[in-house]
Amino acid sequence: MSGTTPELTLPVGKIGPYPIGGRSNKFVVVGGPCVIEALEGCVRIAEAMKEICDKLDINYIFKASFDKANRSSIESYRGPGLQDGLNILSEVKNSVDVPLLTDIHLPEQAEAVAEVVDVIQIPAFLARQTDLLLAAAKTGKSINVKKAQFMSAWEMKNVVEKLDAGGAVDIVLTERGNFFGYNRWVVDMRNIEWMHQLFCPVLMDATHSAADPGGAGKASGGERTMGLVLARAGVAAGADGLFIEVHYDPANAMSDKATVLPLTWVQDLLKQCLEIFAVIRA
Repeated sequence: MSGTTPELTLPVGKIGPYPIGGRSNKFVVVGGPCVIEALEGCVRIAEAMKEICDKLDINYIFKASFDKANRSSIESYRGPGLQDGLNILSEVKNSVDVPLLTDIHLPEQAEAVAEVVDVIQIPAFLARQTDLLLAAAKTGKSINVKKAQFMSAWEMKNVVEKLDAGGAVDIVLTERGNFFGYNRWVVDMRNIEWMHQLFCPVLMDATHSAADPGGAGKASGGERTMGLVLARAGVAAGADGLFIEVHYDPANAMSDKATVLPLTWVQDLLKQCLEIFAVIRA
């Protein structure tokens, strides 16, 4: 046996305008509120995140959902809807000068969303939906697929093959945990390396992975401090960047209030993650 430690698999790709992965590309952060609440709030978060990421030399992409179709309760706020949501995202892009990511839930949403955003995201619960994947691939945009909570990392090979068949070029996968009994996710950090072996860059979704789905009855619970732990662990396991949900007032966020990170935590967290990232890529 060789006396040297085997190297991690570090594929290279693109996410929106940014190169990602490998040893020489910058760290990437996808961050923003879970759901679009109002233009002013989105701009406030995007400006704060961009300032932090520019200071740390991180490539930043703003994210927010125009519709949260998988909320726990019929009473939960879902968002402004497709057209109003895209109008708000367009305003954020123009006023803050940031690339955008948002998710789609229906194939017929793909074309309209592609006119505004840089990255189309496939939600975890929909990762196997063939028509949705093919519609996203057809747009020619970068695609980020959340690994489904009910799928293994190696099953994501089928997802990548569907996207390839649809003509997708820039594919990124995101780790966000697996079911562990009821109302609980658990993250197997080996998934990051296993998904890298599918020749795709990988993000670590640190905040969703800290949630307890449906754990608060009509909403998800969770422990936001665990998002910090999972972010650092994911980068140590080889993730090419982070997916994090952030808010200026987490207690009053209209979605994922138990796990969304306060903006005041972000700079220190990203500094720590960059230090880990540098060690792993050295």
